[in-house]
Amino acid sequence: MITITESAQEKIKEVLAEEGPNTKLRMYVQGGGCAGFSYGFSIDDEKNEDDFEIFAGTSSVLVD
Repeated sequence: MITITESAQEKIKEVLAEEGPNTKLRMYVQGGGCAGFSYGFSIDDEKNEDDFEIFAGTSSVLVD
């Protein structure tokens, strides 16, 4: 389960506004070696077929 707090929603909205229209926050997990998984974030403007889309307030978050 992913929970996006109100303060995180505001920050996401602020960051995406700087990036331009139709941008989304992408959250992803990368397989790791000895340290296990690592988690990352990027800005994207396209939704892939296998993405989950979560709405955080007025912003869109993609989960890869």
